[in-house]
Amino acid sequence: MAIGNHSSVTEFFLVGLSQYPELQLSLFVLCLIMYLIILLGNSLLITISILDSRLHTPMYFFLGNLSFLDICYTTSTIPQMLITFGSERKSISFIGCVLQMVVSLGLGSTECVLLAMMAYDRYVAICNPLRYPIIMNRVLCMHMATWSWITGYLNSLVQTSFTMVLPFCGNNIIDHITCEIVALLKLVCSDITINILIMTVESIVLLMIPLTLIFISYVFILSSILRINSAEGRKKAFSTCSAHLTVVILFYGSALFMYMKPKSKDTKTSDEIIGLSYGVVTPMLNPIIYSLRNKEVKEAVMKVLNRHLHRWKICKALRHVISLMRNKIRSFAFTNEVREPRVKGAFVLAKPIMELPCFST
Repeated sequence: MAIGNHSSVTEFFLVGLSQYPELQLSLFVLCLIMYLIILLGNSLLITISILDSRLHTPMYFFLGNLSFLDICYTTSTIPQMLITFGSERKSISFIGCVLQMVVSLGLGSTECVLLAMMAYDRYVAICNPLRYPIIMNRVLCMHMATWSWITGYLNSLVQTSFTMVLPFCGNNIIDHITCEIVALLKLVCSDITINILIMTVESIVLLMIPLTLIFISYVFILSSILRINSAEGRKKAFSTCSAHLTVVILFYGSALFMYMKPKSKDTKTSDEIIGLSYGVVTPMLNPIIYSLRNKEVKEAVMKVLNRHLHRWKICKALRHVISLMRNKIRSFAFTNEVREPRVKGAFVLAKPIMELPCFST
């Protein structure tokens, strides 16, 4: 491709991990399986939090936002990863790369703020339990969630706009598995001091400040837990925030490594693996962590499954009974023509039952 400005670049080539051709099929299968787990697990959490009235609380409202965010984030990146791992031509259009960067960076930034909001929710629940329903009212929760999304996408739009107006000088090979902003800035052939400054400031605002607030919240939470007299009470209080704390460690560990470490001109394999962990593994583990470490979620899942299983068993039994009745009525109709009106009436009465959804074939 001829050397020129960014307008001459119509596509990018994602060559991350391409130095291991023997692993491409394994990576494809692994990412596909993890993507299906992400969709299933997070969709289940959202469905459970809607169906079970006991989970209509601020904690599960934010958890529903987090699950929806993880589904959107992985959908913006993993399908392109699967195409990259499964084909010889590892390209993405210029517009596609811009959209992927806007969506993924916006959702990643939103998650930073959302995790801080969830930490505040746990702080109020444990440190001010009597005032919890008053403080964490529906209006405040809606505002907190809304501003998390707005803040995340404002950051994304600013960083993407300042990056995509720079000249790429024909260099369109991205040494990464996604259109990640740090990898893309390495292709720019002009001064990127302003971009690095903006990225540093927004990393501090959206990574360090929320992480500091989370840390302060857990200092107060731990102090309150230690003041509880009974061991059972301390265990119950800690269990309500242990899942969130685990997710924070996983998310911020990989995010800080990606965005706060010194920038180098070459992308290392460790950077790509951390990127894969940040974009795929963490969203997959979130619903598993909240399911395994949260008694209410496990009980809600079992309740919904038992309810549908019980309904299925009843429908199956009724279907068998109605089928027997229908056969008896038909045989009765052939041997007793005098009672044909009554037989027809029995069919008329049985028809509405047979049209129920559980009897449909």
